Amino acid sequence: MKSLNWKGYRTIAWIGQAVLTIFVIAAASQGKWSNALGLALFLVISFVFVILDDKLPTLFDFLFVLAALLNAIGWVWDLFGMPGPYDEIVHAYTTFAITLALSFLVYSSMLNIFRNHTLLYLLTITSFGIAIGALWEVTEWSAGKILNTQVIESLDDTIIDLIMDSLGSGLAALISLWTLRKWTSRQEATITR
Repeated sequence: MKSLNWKGYRTIAWIGQAVLTIFVIAAASQGKWSNALGLALFLVISFVFVILDDKLPTLFDFLFVLAALLNAIGWVWDLFGMPGPYDEIVHAYTTFAITLALSFLVYSSMLNIFRNHTLLYLLTITSFGIAIGALWEVTEWSAGKILNTQVIESLDDTIIDLIMDSLGSGLAALISLWTLRKWTSRQEATITR
């Protein structure tokens, strides 16, 4: 169980929080207020994940904070607009980290039921992540309209982002299943003692 709940993950997550705070300040000092606001939102959400002490494995804290940092680096240094796969990698990884953590929180009351229904669990978590990715795309589109800035480059960009979100969601479902089995085994061992 140490691989999921190693205390070092939480320490690294707190360090990541400090770095993310620096990125928020950097974006604000560059006058990129929408970036600073987005990063601050990631900071707050990742802070909530880190303080949910026993609700999530500490590995999930670390993975979510890492996703926030990847987004922060992209926004502060404008890597999303550069040629290369940075946007696609970050989309897949961010959806992976968010789906992994949120699915564990949202479906925690049903984890023991899902334990015996592998295909249903994988399909549910993957669908949950795809829905999160779709909501993110709607948010990007809305931000482009409200802030009068070009967030979405083209329809192709949106479709590629949704494909990457789907890949990240599928990976999150597989890792979540593995974690579910470890997590519920640990809880059963604690109850039988």
